[in-house]
Amino acid sequence: MNFQRGQAREELEINLVPMIDVMLVILIFLMITTTYSKYTELQINLPSADADRQLERANEVTVLVNAQGQYAIDHKAVAFVSVEQLAGELKRAGGALKEPVVVISADAKATHQSVVRVMEAARAAGLERITFTTQASK
Repeated sequence: MNFQRGQAREELEINLVPMIDVMLVILIFLMITTTYSKYTELQINLPSADADRQLERANEVTVLVNAQGQYAIDHKAVAFVSVEQLAGELKRAGGALKEPVVVISADAKATHQSVVRVMEAARAAGLERITFTTQASK
């Protein structure tokens, strides 16, 4: 027996708001727990040392040197032509910064010559503050 003969039936609808809320919570969780690699341009294995962790500075010019002697300055690959050309790239990267610090992240198997080229280019570019990165020894 149908006692609601004269009334129209209410249409069913799917409420998407709770599903969207759950998806946003999952997205926020994934964004917080995901680690991002700082050195994605070149594959390098940093040498190890026993030292305290240095905080990042806003006036850094990062230079990566991999085991094959390839360079990346501030996350952009740079082909080595000469020390003067490398100095120009360093000067351009540190031009807008106040008292820039050149942070050299060289692979443990990088040649001494590759690192000396960066140091010489930094001197030629007028960047006097240089530091190196290492990883904690195990």
